[in-house]
Amino acid sequence: MDVHSHNGEYPHIHPTKLKELTPWILFIIFVFGPCEPLIPLVMYPAAKGKMLTVAIVALIFGLTTIATMVLIVLTSSSVLSKLPLRKLERYSHALAGLVIFLCGGAIKFLGL
Repeated sequence: MDVHSHNGEYPHIHPTKLKELTPWILFIIFVFGPCEPLIPLVMYPAAKGKMLTVAIVALIFGLTTIATMVLIVLTSSSVLSKLPLRKLERYSHALAGLVIFLCGGAIKFLGL
């Protein structure tokens, strides 16, 4: 933020463009985030005092999440095992580091 004054006025900060991005950031979080739809499903029964319903919703969500992760890993592993990647195995640690670096750069510089 840039604190400055105009023609001897009091020092102030100009608003950033972040306020214009906030609705889009929230939209992306709610569309792509897997946990946000769960919040009302758990909070509503909890507010009504039905803890069994909360436990059932949390259990179903947990099992579905684990099953989805296992399915994605097995599918990815199956597909990747059929590709000719033997030459790249030597650089697997460096490639993993590069991917982490690029993700961090995207978060830092692109505001993702």
